[in-house]
Formats: sequence, C-alpha cells, structure tokens
Amino acid sequence: IILKRPAGGMSCKKASAVKPQEQEEEIDIDLEAPETEKAALAIQNQFRRFQKKKK
Repeated sequence: IILKRPAGGMSCKKASAVKPQEQEEEIDIDLEAPETEKAALAIQNQFRRFQKKKK
C-alpha cells in the first residue's frame, strides 16, 4: 500500500494556493513488518480509549 500526502506535510488552502504545482510524496509502508503491526495496535487502542471517553 502506498499512502500519499502533500509534500508540505499539512494540507491547507493557503499552502495549496501558494504552491499549486507541488508533487505528492509517496510513502511505501511494509504492512508485514512487526513494527507496523505494533504501531497499528497502539493506534487502535488509543482510538478505542478515545471513543469510550467520548461517550
């Protein structure tokens, strides 16, 4: 899977108006790597905790 994001890091209207011809940065993530799995689990746990707290 390749994730794409604007080269500036953040996307906002001012930044895109100033530099409309920026190329998107491609990020290649190895989904089979153990570090990726650990990171995904950590993100999911934080999100679940946030959802519980929100109710």
